[in-house]
Parts: sequence; structure tokens; C-alpha cells
Amino acid sequence: MDRSVTVEIVVVVSDLDPVARGVATAWGTLPAGEGHLDGAVLRRLSDTVVVVRRPGLHIHDEDLDQRLPEPIRRDHPTLIFPSIHRSKENVASLTVHPLGNVGPSAAMGGRARTLVPADPRRMAMALRRLKEGSGALGVDATYEATHHGPALGLPAFFIEIGSGETTEPRPEAVGLLARLIPEIRPTTGDRIALGFGGGHYVPHFTELALERRWAFGHLLSRHALEQLDRNTAVAAYSLTPGAEGIVFSRAQDTQHPALEGLGPRLRDQDAPAAVRSAGDATTSGGRSASGT
Repeated sequence: MDRSVTVEIVVVVSDLDPVARGVATAWGTLPAGEGHLDGAVLRRLSDTVVVVRRPGLHIHDEDLDQRLPEPIRRDHPTLIFPSIHRSKENVASLTVHPLGNVGPSAAMGGRARTLVPADPRRMAMALRRLKEGSGALGVDATYEATHHGPALGLPAFFIEIGSGETTEPRPEAVGLLARLIPEIRPTTGDRIALGFGGGHYVPHFTELALERRWAFGHLLSRHALEQLDRNTAVAAYSLTPGAEGIVFSRAQDTQHPALEGLGPRLRDQDAPAAVRSAGDATTSGGRSASGT
């Protein structure tokens, strides 16, 4: 691997996850890069993107970033996890979300009341690219609120396919992720904020990222706000790099005691409208079911 080129993204492929396996299969056998992680060769997807395969379940792969080769850790890359999306309602969807547990439970990996650094600009790019491809699949593209592990010290997010009633993801959706992931770059021109309130699928913030130049870091649903303490609120802000303030889905949430004095309150219209091509549609909203 040419160390004159910064590694910007590490794609983590869980061999137990059908979406991750499918994406890796679409890429084929990649050339070996520099270094190993727990004995697995890091492989090059591009000059700035490396891929590592993991035998276990990704949500419980705690602190795996600390075992990356030191030269790559120094590059401070973002970890991207392609994954299947599960929900109680078997929602077919394309999703992207930051990591961490707002409340006292860590049943789905990570650590209680511990958040992972977010990458708002790359998440916004991923959401918009998912939206571009969602029409042909007949599904929605949406943010999800911050939830589940693993616990990491480097920026990270999941990009997911909700397969609905079927157990295996649609090949067309897997192909979309395989094409999209190598092309994820930080957006430019967006204002960065935290999003507080709304349901698990935070439709209000999804629409703002698609319709206006907002890039959101941590997204705390109304359910998460019920469990939010001061230390976790401060962490959500500090782990959203470049955050200018907080956008709320409803006025009542601005009075949460854990948020007192934490960042300016921003309005939806404080970011300019996005430039959109003809035929683009706004995201449909209203979901509040929990998912993974």
C-alpha cells in the first residue's frame, strides 16, 4: 500500500452478515494491502479504501479499530459497516446511522451510555447516494437514530439494507452498496448539526439532509431523549465534529434538562436548500418503529 496516500475508509465485512458477505462477493478477490488485523489481511478496494473481513458479528466487535495497523490508525479513517437491517415490522429500506448507546442498555453491542465518533459529511453523502438508488428498488432511504455497537474510538457508521419479509437481501440492493461504498466522500457546503427528537427513523432529519444542506452527526430519537443524561448529551455534541448546534424535531424537546447550555438551537431553514435534479422525490416519513 502506498503510504503517501491516506487511508480514508476501512470497510468492515462481518462474515455472519448476509449484506456484508454479498458486498464482498461483488468486489471479488481484492489485492492485498499493508498489514493485518487479528491475522486477516487488509485488502485494497482503492488507494484510500481498505477492506477487512471479520469472523464475528459486527455489533459486538468492540475496539477493533485499536487493532488496526498503527500507520492506518494514524490516518484516522472512518469505519463503514455494510449490514442487514432488521426491524419488528420487517421494513424494506436503505439506512445509514451513527453508533452508540444513549441509555443504560448495551444488549446490542457497544457500551452503556457510550457513543462513537460520527462522520456527518460522509453519512450525508451515503444517504443521498442511497436515495438516488432507492427509486429503482421501490424502497425508502433514511437515516436511523444513533443505536447499537460496537464501541470504537474512530468515526464509524452502518450502511444497511432492510430486506423486508425475506431473509436474504435483494441482489440489486447489494449491488447498489457495492458501487456506492467506494465512492463515499465527505460532502462540501453542508452545515453540520445534531438532530434531537422524532422516531427511530428520524424522518424529519432525513428530509432535511435530502432537501437542505444539513449533514447530521448523532441523531437522538425521542425515546433516547427519555434516557439521556448530561454526560451523554455532551458526548453526542463533542463526537459530532464540526457541529454548529442542534436541530430539533419539535419545540418541546429544546427544554430537556440535559441539554441546558449545550450548543445553539438551529432552525430547519438555517441551511440552504439542496440543489436537486428533476424527478427527485422527498423522502416519505412517519416511521417510528425500532430497528437495527
